[in-house]
Amino acid sequence: MGVAGKALELKAEKVAIIDRWKGGPGKIQLFRVAGGEGLKLIPPIIYLRSVTLRREIPGAIIKGRRIKSIAIEEPPTTTSNIGKFKNACSNFFEIPIISQSEILEGKYDASMKIFTDRAGYLTVTFILLPEKIETGPRMKISHLIWEANYAG
Repeated sequence: MGVAGKALELKAEKVAIIDRWKGGPGKIQLFRVAGGEGLKLIPPIIYLRSVTLRREIPGAIIKGRRIKSIAIEEPPTTTSNIGKFKNACSNFFEIPIISQSEILEGKYDASMKIFTDRAGYLTVTFILLPEKIETGPRMKISHLIWEANYAG
């Protein structure tokens, strides 16, 4: 049975497929389950430069904490690339985008932070709230493909 068949069997509405490259995650594709049509690709296709796991981030593991709610942190400055990617993540994963002041209100256990690092790579990481401790994983994105033809 293929991925689409298994998704239908599980009554899943969405599927994320992570392809490996050189022993680690290399590409993430997001799909909507389209019934008899199989899987419908939802842009962007995400190509990863590197992934830093939680166990590789100093101080990231806090025992006994469960993350039940998450939101995307509105960056202080937004490039068009960050804004488009932030909106795509919010739509696909159905998580809200919140302002810096809303983070302080304590409604969420964690935030997804999207920013451009010093080397110029789009980076995604996860922050435990209210401690503001990076909990990971940290993903550096090499590039995003917004238009692709795919018959799944």
